[in-house]
Amino acid sequence: MTNKDRVLSGIQPTHESFHLGNYLGAVKQWVELQDSHDAFYCVVDLHALTTSPDPAKLRKQTLSSVAQLIALGLDPERCTLFIQSHVPAHNQLAWVMECLTGFGEASRMTQFKDKSAKSGTDRTVVGLFTYPMLMAADILLYQASQVPVGEDQRQHIELTRDLAQRFNATYKETFTIPSGYILKAGAKIYDLQDPTAKMSKSAESPSGIIDLMDAPEVNIKKIKSAVTDTERDVSFDEKKKPGISNLLTIYSALTNKSIKESEADFSGKGYGDFKGAVAEVVVEFFRPIRAKALELLDDPTHLNKILTLGAEKAEEVANKTLKDTYDAMGIIPRA
Repeated sequence: MTNKDRVLSGIQPTHESFHLGNYLGAVKQWVELQDSHDAFYCVVDLHALTTSPDPAKLRKQTLSSVAQLIALGLDPERCTLFIQSHVPAHNQLAWVMECLTGFGEASRMTQFKDKSAKSGTDRTVVGLFTYPMLMAADILLYQASQVPVGEDQRQHIELTRDLAQRFNATYKETFTIPSGYILKAGAKIYDLQDPTAKMSKSAESPSGIIDLMDAPEVNIKKIKSAVTDTERDVSFDEKKKPGISNLLTIYSALTNKSIKESEADFSGKGYGDFKGAVAEVVVEFFRPIRAKALELLDDPTHLNKILTLGAEKAEEVANKTLKDTYDAMGIIPRA
């Protein structure tokens, strides 16, 4: 038992590789939270089902996500790392949350409105509509007091808080009321080909994305082909020089140097030398991480053992919460 505040966060296995923005924007801070908090992290494969993924791809992407999280610094000895679907209580508590949520509340969720507006209501799956209730169950199962998320998830955290308070008031005090642990702004990483757009897997072209699992020569080529400008000085100016500023941000984040120090490193040097240096920093930073992830993927027995232990640790907490929830609602336990 620990007196540390508990945190819970998850990441979808929608691709075989995380990109640099995923690491700097979220996973790096998850690693830091392991020492200061009782940290629970899961790969949310059930959430990924809203996109109707190919089964073989989903299996591969889920295991790859776990391997990369460990390679990036999540330590199963210092945190609870598991796959969402390995703990059935997620689905069970999600139904309870759905029965507490008003139709109007669910309809107002920004992500649902945006996605359904793009694809049309007839082509939007019900799972996308109830997604925030499953997310609420993910959080409340573990009695998390804080939830590390990006700013775009704040609305979902507010719904989770509302549902927890509603349940506690209607039945009995059962759930910890969580607060959003909005991740530090950190380094904002933009697309190499469109430095005005956030680095994202939804980009039209993969050439602007630095993927952790890409071979070194692939990322070197992407960085050397990054969009810049017609000037020659390596200086930070997001409005006038977004491409150079983005590369400086990447260099600064991975070397732990300030932007000013990074600019000084390239005083009097041209863009060719600068891009080459950024490429080298990125490749050398990711080299041992990629090697560790591939090593884990080559030993599925060991990886599955880690996941089994993680699921057991998670279930110990989740099953107690579910039992308390059912007891409060008058659901008779199986004899």
